[in-house]
Amino acid sequence: MKSYKITLIKGDGIGPEIIDEAVKVLDAVASCCEIDFSYDEALMGGSAYDITGDPLPQETIIKSLNSDAVLFGAIGGQKWDTLPREKRPESGLLRFRKELGVYANLRPAVVYDELINASSLKPEIIKGVDIMVVRELIGGIYFGEPKGRTEDKGWNTMVYTRMEIERIAHRAFKAAQQRDKRVCSIDKANVLDVSQLWRDVVTEIAAQYPDVALTHMYVDNAAMQLVLNPRQFDVMLTGNIFGDILSDEASMLCGSIGLLPSASIGDKIGVYEPIHGSAPDIAGQGIANPIATISSASMMLRYALGEIEAADKIDAAIKKALREGYRTQDLALFDAKEVCSTSEMGSLIANYIVR
Repeated sequence: MKSYKITLIKGDGIGPEIIDEAVKVLDAVASCCEIDFSYDEALMGGSAYDITGDPLPQETIIKSLNSDAVLFGAIGGQKWDTLPREKRPESGLLRFRKELGVYANLRPAVVYDELINASSLKPEIIKGVDIMVVRELIGGIYFGEPKGRTEDKGWNTMVYTRMEIERIAHRAFKAAQQRDKRVCSIDKANVLDVSQLWRDVVTEIAAQYPDVALTHMYVDNAAMQLVLNPRQFDVMLTGNIFGDILSDEASMLCGSIGLLPSASIGDKIGVYEPIHGSAPDIAGQGIANPIATISSASMMLRYALGEIEAADKIDAAIKKALREGYRTQDLALFDAKEVCSTSEMGSLIANYIVR
């Protein structure tokens, strides 16, 4: 039996609820795939600040680096918005990503046939959409220096080095080799010097992957094309801030941000999390959609642990639950046979794991 140590960071808002359902599904797949998971909980976000005075305790970094993977819920909420910026939950998350060196954020956006009517776009536009956004995660304007503000002025600096661009480009091209062998690199090279460097370096790296077709697109056009013709995209490679925005836009092609997972990976450890936030307005009501977090657990099995069969079982169970008409509150209007609570959806998917 293979054993893995998983660090669980539940975080704030709906984080604990959705992580609990992902663990339920992991335990179900473990029982039929001869896998043993041991879980070690750690603090991050507002809940960490309330207990320790730090949104990212050093113990969390140590636990994460000593595990096989990290499964993370969500952080933040209005309760902590008035704190000094360095004490806010979001600052802890940015520091966490930097400390773990998770420079590549993989965000799939797949339209389930069972939920094709949940999208605001016409079915003929989105049917068959299967996009992987590869976002650089620990560089760019969120981390660039100098930055600061006065009473009348604020400034941030977008910085990318050749090394940072090269390593994320390799991730994108390797991902494309396992898919439809197409990469569209997104930048703003017509006005930003940093984007021109991005475009030049990505073009250089493309020569090492002759089986993958490379195109370039300005970010404003890419935002429009995602709505106009999303099927043209396979792998979308982009920087931190552009990827943050475009991946959220891509999520809405699928009907709900509660469906989409992500993997943040580097050379040491991976962090697997839903792309949505902590949704404190619905926390504790049992109506959050756990599918994005359960899908993130599947990505963890696939990318971090190499447990492909177990990942496939989870993906198949999610599709079966949706195919049979089970929906959480965010999808209740779309071909729902039954509206489920957070816990009920987790239990359905766990029970559908093929033994």
